[in-house]
Amino acid sequence: MFFDATKKVLSKVNIDVSSELYVDYCLKCGKSLFDLAKEKGVSSRKIVNLRAERDALYAKDLSCKNTAMPGIENLLRKLHGNVVMGIVTTAKRNHIELMHRNTGFLKYFDFTVTIEDYEHAKPAPDPYLKGINMSGFDAGECIAVEDSLRGLKSALSANIECAVISNRLTKHSDFSGMRQIAKNIDELSDYLLKISDILLTLSFFIVNARS
Repeated sequence: MFFDATKKVLSKVNIDVSSELYVDYCLKCGKSLFDLAKEKGVSSRKIVNLRAERDALYAKDLSCKNTAMPGIENLLRKLHGNVVMGIVTTAKRNHIELMHRNTGFLKYFDFTVTIEDYEHAKPAPDPYLKGINMSGFDAGECIAVEDSLRGLKSALSANIECAVISNRLTKHSDFSGMRQIAKNIDELSDYLLKISDILLTLSFFIVNARS
C-alpha cells in the first residue's frame, strides 16, 4: 500500500515508479523516492504537498484494510509474555496506530519505535539502538526480524542478530549476514519459538512492510 500510494502521487509529476526502482532505491538503500522528484526539478513546496497526499492515501488504506500476514497473530500470541517484544519501524506513529486499529496487534508489544523517535532511518542503526534502549536488554540479547535489506543493515549495524522473512518486493534481495531466513511464517515461527530469554524486536514487516 505504501508503494502504491507513493507511485500514484509521483505519477502526477511524471515519475514512473516501478517495483524494482522502489526496492533498489528505498528497501535496499533507505532513500526516499521523493529525492527523484527533487532531482527532476520539482519544487520543495510541491514535494511537501505530494508527501502529504501520499500519507493521506496510505492512511486511508490502512484505516479500511487488514494487512496482517496470515498466521502472524498465532505466533505473537505464543511469544507474548515469554519475551519482550517491540516494533521498530520507519513508519509514522499515526500510521502504526491506524494499522493496528484493525489488527489488534499492539496489545502483544511492550514498546513501539517509530520514525519520530530517532534521527536517522534504516539502514542507519538509530532505530534499533533506540529499541535496545527501550527494551532494557543488551544488543547481544536481542534478535531482529526483518524483511528488507535496509532493515537487515540497520539491525546488524546496531550489533543485533537478524532473522529475515522476505515479502513480495524483497524476495530477490541478498540477505547475506542474516541469522536465519524463513520462506514462510511457519518456518519463522519454528525458529523463533526455539529461542528463549531474548528480546524480539519485530519490524514493520509483520503487518505491511510499507509495500
